[in-house]
Amino acid sequence: MNQGCCSAHDKERTTKTRRKEEEEETRMSGTTLTNIWSVCNVVLLSCFVQAVASRSSCPALECWYLNEKAAKGGLTAPPSQEKSLLHIRTDGHRAASLQDSDDPSILRVYHVADPAATLCHRRSRRGSNRKPYCELNRFQPQTSTISWAASLAGQLSPVYLQADWFSAAVQRLDGGAGTSSIMRAPTQTNELDVVLSVTSTTMAVQSRLGEPVLLDCQFWADPASPLYGSGFAVEWRYQSRGSGRLLLAYDGKSDRLAESPEEGAAMDFEGLHRSGNASLVLREARVDHAGMYICMVYLPHLLAQVTIQLEIAEPPSLSIHPSPLPLAAPGQSLTVHCEASGFAPHSLELSWELKGPDGKSRSLGPGRLTGHRQAGDGTYSQDTRLDLDTSDAALGGGGELTCVAEHPGGTRRASVALRVIGFSTPSIEDSMAMVGVALVLYGLIKIVSWTFLPSGSNEAEESDKKEK
Repeated sequence: MNQGCCSAHDKERTTKTRRKEEEEETRMSGTTLTNIWSVCNVVLLSCFVQAVASRSSCPALECWYLNEKAAKGGLTAPPSQEKSLLHIRTDGHRAASLQDSDDPSILRVYHVADPAATLCHRRSRRGSNRKPYCELNRFQPQTSTISWAASLAGQLSPVYLQADWFSAAVQRLDGGAGTSSIMRAPTQTNELDVVLSVTSTTMAVQSRLGEPVLLDCQFWADPASPLYGSGFAVEWRYQSRGSGRLLLAYDGKSDRLAESPEEGAAMDFEGLHRSGNASLVLREARVDHAGMYICMVYLPHLLAQVTIQLEIAEPPSLSIHPSPLPLAAPGQSLTVHCEASGFAPHSLELSWELKGPDGKSRSLGPGRLTGHRQAGDGTYSQDTRLDLDTSDAALGGGGELTCVAEHPGGTRRASVALRVIGFSTPSIEDSMAMVGVALVLYGLIKIVSWTFLPSGSNEAEESDKKEK
């Protein structure tokens, strides 16, 4: 009996122990799941915050700050360069929470509010380490002195102008987009606000003759600035080889052109007021359009500008004389002339190639080059002459003779067949000519036989026929 009671008591105690263990495991499992969900929530929240931050911020921008110092005697000493870092936010709030850089070479750190993301230059290709070049300078606001936009000169904001002003010039190393920005910071602070930005997506443009050319220029002004709405002006200038001229000048406040724009130059004034599109269009590219174009945007006391380089690259037209080449005899000398015309700029490399019957090409050099000749439209022409001696074993087999012109606008080729008697297969034209000559000779022989042979022979032939 005692053993039975003990056994029942042990079973009951074992059952209770198991229940407690199961309850403990359930409690621990619930705690674990709660912890896992908490960690997941933290991770998701962190990812969300990072995603929002990435949308409202740009990659940190390294700039060279040019620190100009006055030398003795009132002269200006060469500026010293200080490596700087710009933390840029596009949501209108500066990235003040970011700490200064741990890089000891970074001497200055600025937090920039750039709602239009004009300074946000992301890498163009994945894995590319090429960073945009950035230059940072002190800027001094000045009253506008341009006479055709007098409405800008009378705008005064002395309190607003009493601050630290900076200009930043950013350009991608691949010659793509470039930006010039004017920024304002309260005195002795590193918190900058972009007030005016001028941007171009095409800092280098190449065009052929006669094509329309778009010189991209966009500007943005901070609506929160007191200067916004006070008027603006746009000026396009052209410079080349030390000389320049005004192409177009527009006063946005009075909505008028200072003077008639240069012939063939136009701007979308409606788009200028609507979205800041200050792009210039050249309807037909000419040789004298090549050079540097400057898009300048004025606000009261402020000026920002970008430069665009336009290259006119028109490849040459090639012609070979004589064409086709005459059939040459072994050992005969032959001179071939190649003319390249209508190209710009004048840089050009002319050469000759011969493709033999075996399909292999051989360089024959540049030949005898002439000097450049310039036409009335500014394009150039140049000739090359090649002296061929068919006694040369490499030329005796004939082949395809090619004139090659290498130019910034593209490579051009013109070819002609070189045929040598005894080595070259007659062309279709030569075969047709030979057939024509044979027919003519046959006709001449028949006429001579009818005209000069005695008639008695004909009568004898007829009598022989009758006897038969």
